[in-house]
Amino acid sequence: MTGSSDCVVCVDIGSTFTKAALVEIGSGRLLGTASHRTTLDTDVMDGYDACRALLGADPGVPALACSSAGGGLRLAVVGYERAVTAEAGHRVGLSAGARVVHVAAGAMTAADVAALAAAHPDVVLLVGGTDGGNSEILMHNAGAISARRLKIPVVVAGNVDVRADITRLLTGAGVPVTATANVLPEIGRPDAMPAREAIREVFVRHVIGGKNLSRRTDFPAMVRAATPDAVLAGVELLADGCGDVEGAGDVLVVDVGGATTDVYSVVTPQGEDAVLRKEVVEVLWRSRTVEGDLGVRWTALGVVDAAASERLLGAGEGTELRVAAAARAADPAYLPVTDRDRAFDVRLGELAVAVALRRHGRGGMDLRHVRLVVGSGGVLRHASAALRQQALAAATSDLAGGWLLPDAARTVVDDAYVLAAAGLLSAEHSETAALLLRQNLGAPA
Repeated sequence: MTGSSDCVVCVDIGSTFTKAALVEIGSGRLLGTASHRTTLDTDVMDGYDACRALLGADPGVPALACSSAGGGLRLAVVGYERAVTAEAGHRVGLSAGARVVHVAAGAMTAADVAALAAAHPDVVLLVGGTDGGNSEILMHNAGAISARRLKIPVVVAGNVDVRADITRLLTGAGVPVTATANVLPEIGRPDAMPAREAIREVFVRHVIGGKNLSRRTDFPAMVRAATPDAVLAGVELLADGCGDVEGAGDVLVVDVGGATTDVYSVVTPQGEDAVLRKEVVEVLWRSRTVEGDLGVRWTALGVVDAAASERLLGAGEGTELRVAAAARAADPAYLPVTDRDRAFDVRLGELAVAVALRRHGRGGMDLRHVRLVVGSGGVLRHASAALRQQALAAATSDLAGGWLLPDAARTVVDDAYVLAAAGLLSAEHSETAALLLRQNLGAPA
């Protein structure tokens, strides 16, 4: 058994599998990894306990966790104007690890509030107006939410001039509310971090307990973030480094899951982009996009449809691939047993990567200076070296994709699933987390 004074268990409780890593504090050494199916049918902590047993961790070894079980974090964004604050809020929500399930812009009617409620968000991000600017729409929407007496937690991140008034209004109606800094204090200058942290706090305090994933009190006590939020923190640390640990520079990560494919990027603005704001809502240079139709299990048919739209399928390939995708969508727990089945899995992963990168890159990100591309997800981790390269090829060779792809990047696969672990460690053990990333994903080129 491993002692408690020098290591920590980092665990990601996913919708399908629970993955755990035992990390030595100080050295960043990965002492072991384990995985178990996520036990949603009983208690999610059953799968966690199984991982701890496989790792041989003593009861005194502390744990940090992130979670996307139970559907992860569902976010609705309510803003003043879709092209400005609603868009800024949408981007902030994605960076916070949320799946944005509803976006409303302008003065909400009763029907609009009903549509918001029907989307079943876990959190509502209420934004609108720059600091000192328009506040009428923000106050109107707060009133519409309070009139409906929604019990969904609301994060208020709009015009600072009316923050206190909105907090009193919502609190008086029994709506759980957290107020934070404006996501768009000035036109062209988004400020994502305060809202991102507030959403994380609400996720841990309200959402995790409300999903009835576990009856044990140690579950909410150890959860620090939604899984995509933890992964983004790990990606940022990989890019930036910490202390004496040099960062990798510009980084691109594509995580292929059963239901979604997420793309993360950390890039340094170059040339005029470093000094000019050319958009009403400036590009977030540290960002995440989530593609809810691109998964290799639940949404596998969406991969085939999207690939067909992008003209990525070979002649006659669509019919056979659609049959394979349908079988996986019907049985999300399916594991390939033959080389042919594994090849279908990798092909679906390859297409998901290509489409997700095109969508991310077309959002205005200049990815030419990326020097490290990281692939993640079980379909990549379990593939052969040759199939991995095939699946990630689009990251460096998709010349027809309509995006500014990396000029000279190396590609690696996060075999040990250390990005989420590093993100969990980054708040209290940042140098340990940076060392963990360096040792498992390689030194900067």
